[in-house]
Amino acid sequence: MSWTAADVPDQSERTIVVTGANSGIGLEATRELARNGARVIMACRSADRGERAARDVRYDAPEADLRVEACDLGDLESIRSFADRLDESVDVLINNAGVMAIPRSETADGFETQFGVNHLGHFALTGLLLENLATDGDEPARVVTVSSGVHERGEIDFDDLQGERSYDPWDAYAQSKLANVLFAYELERRFLTAGLNADSVAVHPGYANTNLQFRGPERQGSRLRLAAMKLMNALVAQSAAAGALPTLYAATAPEVEGGAYYGPGGLGNMRGSPERQASSDRSYDEETARRLWAVSRELTGVSYELPRPTDAPDPSARP
Repeated sequence: MSWTAADVPDQSERTIVVTGANSGIGLEATRELARNGARVIMACRSADRGERAARDVRYDAPEADLRVEACDLGDLESIRSFADRLDESVDVLINNAGVMAIPRSETADGFETQFGVNHLGHFALTGLLLENLATDGDEPARVVTVSSGVHERGEIDFDDLQGERSYDPWDAYAQSKLANVLFAYELERRFLTAGLNADSVAVHPGYANTNLQFRGPERQGSRLRLAAMKLMNALVAQSAAAGALPTLYAATAPEVEGGAYYGPGGLGNMRGSPERQASSDRSYDEETARRLWAVSRELTGVSYELPRPTDAPDPSARP
């Protein structure tokens, strides 16, 4: 398969929410979705940066239908406020925003930032927008959760989820990205059990040249690591636009299946056209997924009106 942005089908009359839409993969996905007729709600931590990004998109697509909304995934109050303001039907929710390999810090609610933003923030947002999902249409609503190939080294440390006893930036990032895949699969199982006309899909972008890689070294004040990361991006990484392809594919392609995991199929799964792939063995552990779901519900205070999976078909069978 050779799927490119030119293959994005017409998105007219569809409303798509993209978190972290002001930069990197989120911005490039927003650009292509808007270019193809979607109304895109840009959920950004900074509304000012979101408005600047919206102007950038309109430069390429003057007729783009964009709405910028403040939504800080590291602040449950901000997430609830955003969900309260959103009164329209949502065809696709793209859980894209994230932070990577930063020194330990905490969110407004006291969560370790990577786990709090990358996983708990999106868990809360998805639950709060559940009633907005357009599940009564001909096509299923979709929830697309952006993970990373680094999830393969991740483990869920239930004894130290917040990294209070021991913290390594990359281990914390890998844990949060594994949590993304576990969440996506568990959400699909619950959609199936409820008989809901909705699909949950996980994706990873491969290695894309975005500002995400620079935040860790910048916060550490490490010029050497920052220079090394910039060199790696220049030599190895694909563009942010190419990195957005798995997200665009999962959000729009008719053949996409709920409970699947998509990523670039080229060299080392770091670049290339999107394809269905297998995620890590740990990501298919249903017991871990259900335990993570329960802990996430307790930490965020967000409950889903979805039944616990019983004998629903396994959505995450390996391709």
